[in-house]
This record gives sequence, C-alpha cells and structure tokens, in this order.
Amino acid sequence: MRKRVVVTGLGCVSPVGNNVQETWHALLAGKSGVAPITHFDASAHKTKFAAEVKAFDGAALYGHREARKMDRFAQFATAAALEALQQSGLRIDESNRDRVGILVGSGIGGILTLLENVEVLRERGPERVSPFLIPMMISDSAAGMLAIRLGARGPNMSLATACASGTNSIGEAAEMIRRGAADVMIAGAAEAAIAAVSMAGMNVMTALSTRNEEPEKASRPFDKTRDGFVMGEGAGILILESLEHAQTRGANILCEFTGYGTSDDAHHISAPAENGAGAAISMRLAVENAGLGLDEIGYINAHGTSTQLNDKSETAAIKTVFGEHAYQIPISSTKSMTGHLLGASGAVEAVVCAMVLLENILPPTINYEVPDPACDLDYVPNRPRKAEPKNIMSNSFGFGGHNATLIVSRYR
Repeated sequence: MRKRVVVTGLGCVSPVGNNVQETWHALLAGKSGVAPITHFDASAHKTKFAAEVKAFDGAALYGHREARKMDRFAQFATAAALEALQQSGLRIDESNRDRVGILVGSGIGGILTLLENVEVLRERGPERVSPFLIPMMISDSAAGMLAIRLGARGPNMSLATACASGTNSIGEAAEMIRRGAADVMIAGAAEAAIAAVSMAGMNVMTALSTRNEEPEKASRPFDKTRDGFVMGEGAGILILESLEHAQTRGANILCEFTGYGTSDDAHHISAPAENGAGAAISMRLAVENAGLGLDEIGYINAHGTSTQLNDKSETAAIKTVFGEHAYQIPISSTKSMTGHLLGASGAVEAVVCAMVLLENILPPTINYEVPDPACDLDYVPNRPRKAEPKNIMSNSFGFGGHNATLIVSRYR
C-alpha cells in the first residue's frame, strides 16, 4: 500500500512578493510584477522588460561571505526553503536527518554566475575566474547547499525538465515518500536567468512579448492579442511528508498531494504537440494516479504562458481530457502577474494551489480583454473568485516536450 503524502510547509520568492503571503495577496489584487529590466542595460533588446524579483538582498539574509558562494537562483531556493520549514515546524536532527531528502530543480541553474565569469575570463584572464564558479553554476547546487545548511542526509538531487522542472521535482519527491525512500522531502525549484544573453536567445526565437509600451499588460494568457511570454525569476518550495510522519509529530497539515502525471510530446524541441496531445496524457495520468473522477477536479492552474501556441494547445488538451466538463472548470494563469519563472514556475504555482485550498478563493488571469475563439474556457478573467474546490490540477510544460501535472487536494 502506497503512503499518503501531505504538505506541511510553503515558501516562495516571486516577482510579486518575497514570501508566500506577499505573493498571495498580490495575486488576489491582480498586481503585475512586470516592469522595465534593471538587471542589465536592455536598450538594444527587442524586449526591454521582465518580471524581476524586487528588493531581494542575499547578503542581508545570509551574510556577504555566504552570499558570494551562492548563485541568485540558489539564494532564492534557500529563502523559500527556510520559509517553508519555519511554517512546517519541522526540526532536522540526528533522529530524523537520514530520512529527510531534498529535490530542488532548475531549468537553467547558475547562468548568471557563468556569464559573470566569462566576462572575468575575457577581461582579466583565467587566474581571476572565481574558485566558486563550478559549484555555483551547476543546477544541483541549490539542493546540495540546502543539505549542508540543514543537515539533511536523505535523498538529494536536482531535476531539469525546462519549464516543467518545478512540477516534476515535486511529483518525483512525492513518489520517493510514497515508495518509502524518505519520510520528508523538501521539494520545488528555483530560477534566475534574466540576463542579456538569455533574453536575446528568447527574442530570436520570437518567444517573448515585445509590448514595451505597456509591460504590465504584456503577459496576457488566453487573450487573443497575446504576443509571447514574459521572463520571470524566483523559487517555490513545499515540505512534503508521509501522512504517518506528519501525524506522529503533530504537524499542521495544509493539504494533501494526491496525483502526479508526466509525459513527453516527442514532437518538437520548443513547440507543443498539435492539440496538446502530450499534455493530455500527463493530465489523464495525474487524475488516474489520484484515484479521482474527471468531474472531481474543481480548478486548474494552467501553464498559460501567453504564447499563441501554448495557450491554444493547453486549452485543446483540457477539452480532450475533460470533454464538456472542461467548460465547467475554472482555470487561471497566475503567469499573467508573475511572468514565466521557467523551471521555477510550477513550484510557485503549486504553492498557489495550496493557498487556494486554504483560502477558498481563485486568483485571476489578468489582462484578459479580447476573447480568442481557440481559447474558449473559463479563465477567471481579471478578478479573483470565491470557490471551494476539493481537488486542484496544476500544469507545466517545457521545451523538449516535457509535460508534468500535479493534483493537490483538501486533506481529509
């Protein structure tokens, strides 16, 4: 019999708030985190805006010495993990440290550190490259550094499936608990890739919005006038525990992790499969894994990137899976406010889904102004909505054709 998995802690850093409560209240207020880029001079770029994390000071949080050894994405992951642990009340010590694991993914890892040291190499020579370059740039550095900080000796790894990384990380971490490999998993993802080269690369792919006159309105999932996604950054972390472990220590259980599905389009490196065929497989698998009927899904937090192809294909996939019931399910894309956090997006959105279950209100899809005939479902346009879903689906899809779906439910 597989173990039940529950959520006991939440943490996040996002473009609309540096913790869960700030982020949640900003989403309900329909606040956009998109603004002109400050990380670098974007004057020569087609897209001059992004969804940056604001007023985040790693040196103030960790001290200058420690912060210098951590790429920005790892700083985000650490902040989110410490917040989630504080809420969970979990103490990691000799009695349990071998059964506490960490799985923190990232689509890109420490690209900012790599780019900074490429410039040092060019301008000052090989001897001036940082000795911390390699450990800071690799994608598993956040998970490894968290283990050192927390003393957690259980399973530890990173997972990279592009923009599905956060969702896959949480799903795979839950499966570790289900099969008995750990009692607790600190799971999620982090990303910090707002840099000149990454923005340029996305621009030449025509993936980014170029709505420079109105950046706060640039992310407009499912709207007919959408013209691309908005680059974001941040981290989301959940504390997952076996139900037995959480009950034994008297933890406050926030919600239950019930379903996980994952698949691949096997179609194209960056474009979704026609009609969302691979995404539909992932969604079906998650519902089956949760042991639910299709009519028991009460809300979907969509991948909803604000690109023409993604929003159309995700809508088609939802209709393929749910049939006529698709028109009864409220769906929203919080990327309309946070932008697209790449590998971290699904992890932050999992935090949002848990908050929906706790607060009984759905965040909106802002900037929804012109209906698209190809996207004809209920996208909770522009205003939050009171609702009491019992089971929530969250979708993430990434370059490489990666699809991942989670289901979280009210704890019974």
